[in-house]
Amino acid sequence: MSAPSLRSSWRTVCVFLEAIKFEHTIFALPFALLSMLYAADGLPPARVIGWILVAMVAARTAAMAFNRIVDCEIDALNPRTRTRALPAGLLTVRQMSVATGISILLFLYAAWQLNPLCFALTPVALAVILGYSYSKRFTPLSHYWLGLSLGIAPSAVWIAVRGTLEPAPLWLTLGVALWVAGFDILYSLQDEAFDRQHGLRSLPQTLGAARAILISRLSHALCIGALLMGGVALKAGGWYYAGVGFAALMLAYEQSLVKPDDLSRLNLAFFTMNGYVSVGLFFFALLDKVF
Repeated sequence: MSAPSLRSSWRTVCVFLEAIKFEHTIFALPFALLSMLYAADGLPPARVIGWILVAMVAARTAAMAFNRIVDCEIDALNPRTRTRALPAGLLTVRQMSVATGISILLFLYAAWQLNPLCFALTPVALAVILGYSYSKRFTPLSHYWLGLSLGIAPSAVWIAVRGTLEPAPLWLTLGVALWVAGFDILYSLQDEAFDRQHGLRSLPQTLGAARAILISRLSHALCIGALLMGGVALKAGGWYYAGVGFAALMLAYEQSLVKPDDLSRLNLAFFTMNGYVSVGLFFFALLDKVF
């Protein structure tokens, strides 16, 4: 392959990674790794860790690429999203479809490499993560569907390590689902008028900004409760609960940044604070297992 072709291919890869917001993998991955630490009571074999990472990245890539295809026409109408790769013509639907198919196959293969139960549950996982892309067409609770899409990661990783699903990681799944739903409600505030105009469903569109923010805050409060119950079920130590306390402080600060009539700090609330929540809690959980 010639140098210009290599540069063109590299640019396409970079555009694709930007299109699926690859860096946002950081939101769910730490919770998956946290579950892995407690499921294995330390670190599982390197082979298991490797296939867990492959499955996680492949599943998220498939979900995001599929979402971009499904929302292409809507994104082209929304001033906030019309510069995304597909509506802007930087990538084609064919390219995104190929990426989706490859990611699904890679996810299936990784699950097959892990254990039979992981592979048997792949249709359920794919139905959840791919089905989310249609949820705004018919329910204002789409935020919680997105939450479940990320929230299944801790339970899936538990199955990957132990080959069985037990009650303990379900608290983590609930916590992550509520956490994601809470911040997705805040993020959707910026599309309230657009959603109402185009018949898309969200809590801000249905209830208005003020009530939607209250539900977001309630979701985050319940998230902390679920994480505390998860610590009890996992027989976690003091470091874990310190991590939950840290996450609670970050979520409280995140909520303070967003007001119905002031969304100027929404990106700080969404991107920065949620990164601190997931990475911070994993760091404290790691200390819990080390000490």
